[in-house]
Formats: sequence, C-alpha cells, structure tokens
Amino acid sequence: MDNPRDLPPPPPIDTLGAKGPIALFLDFDGTLVPIAPTPDRIAVPPDLAKRLEELSARLDHRMAVVSGRSPANLAEHLGPLAVAVAGSHGAARRKRDGSTFGPDAERLPDAAIGAIERTADRAGALLERKAHGLALHYRSAPEKEDAVVEAAQALAAEHGLALKRGKCVVEFVLPGADKGRAVEAFMAEPEFAGAMPVFVGDDVTDEDGFCAAAKNGGFGVAVGERPSDSALYHLPAVSDVHAWLKL
Repeated sequence: MDNPRDLPPPPPIDTLGAKGPIALFLDFDGTLVPIAPTPDRIAVPPDLAKRLEELSARLDHRMAVVSGRSPANLAEHLGPLAVAVAGSHGAARRKRDGSTFGPDAERLPDAAIGAIERTADRAGALLERKAHGLALHYRSAPEKEDAVVEAAQALAAEHGLALKRGKCVVEFVLPGADKGRAVEAFMAEPEFAGAMPVFVGDDVTDEDGFCAAAKNGGFGVAVGERPSDSALYHLPAVSDVHAWLKL
C-alpha cells in the first residue's frame, strides 16, 4: 500500500492533454470540496459549477463528476451543472445534457432500510438518507467505529447489500454500484472512447475508479493523506486539485 506522500504529483494537465485526449473523472467530497463534519455542511464555492463547466469544455466535455452523492443531491449544492455525472457511487449516470444512460438505479429494499435505521439509533451513528442507499456517519464519535462497522457488515450480509467504507462513514448500496463501473460505462460512450482516463479522488471508494482508469490506459490521482493501493500520483489537498486543474 503506497503512502501518498511518497507518490509524485501528476504532470501538468496541459502537458497530459498535449499528448492526446484525456477523460477526467472527479470525486466530489474531499476532492473538489473539503470534507465537512456532516454531509450537508460542505462549503461549496458559489461559482464552482461554472468553473467545472469551463473545465469540461477545455476537455471537449470528456469529463464527469463521480460521487457517492446522488445527482439530485449534487444539484442541491452546485445548482444546475452541464457536466456528466455518475452519482450514488456510479449507479445513477447522466450525460452532460441531463439524459440518463444505463440501467435505472434502484432504492434499497424496505426491509433493509428499516433494519439500517434501527441500527443507526442503537449505535448512535448519524443516518444519511440517499436516493439509492443509506450511510452511517460516525465522524463526531470516532470511538464508535468498530461497533458501527461490525453492525453494518452483519446487516449488509443479511440483506445482500454491498458496503462502502469511507472516512468515518459506511454506506449501504446495491451490489454492482461502484465508481470503477461508472468509468467503464463512460469510456464506452463515443465522446469518451479512445481518451486516456484520469480519476482523481480521496477515499477508499475511489480505488475502484483508479483501477478502472489504469485498466483503460490511464491512472489515478490520490488526494490527501489516505494510503492508496492503486494511485500513480498524489495531490495533498483540495486546493492543490483546484490548482492542478486550473479551476
């Protein structure tokens, strides 16, 4: 497992683009905006959507935001965004014009939702309701990590769900929802095909994106201090991501 501090920074994005077309995939929390104590308290620059649209245009629109948040939740924080998006860990995908592609993302079964709600109450975790999943946050009580994770693993096994772990959070999703599959789906689209994929993210769920980018001839860029199994390059913080992208 590589320490990000031992990885070099990525080449300038203009240098990469001069060698051939690139397809850029950007995580949101911890990559484009700093992590906040709770998901609804993130600080989003008021012009971030406009800046992302301008970056997408510079890349001939071979760019997508790939987030654990749903597309609707991203819109709540960013406003209208004419950029391709894969939300809910890639399960809900839409193109730049707003049209969806791929199978419709489904919500969790009612029985699983009820069990997760009860577990959140017992464990004292913050329950985040998502369009296609549920998350248990314990950032305000990190000492509860072992208990929350153990309970979540048991619930996921009982209800046939996939469990995503992140920074002080575990999230329940349906099997098959991961950021690597989102990259594969976009790379099969005509406007992305043939480009070199670059995935930028800060959390363990982004490792799937890094691997998919590498599989398709590109690479991952790890953000922050979390060790990475699959990234080739590293940027220390959100501000460095913005500087590298010239946002």
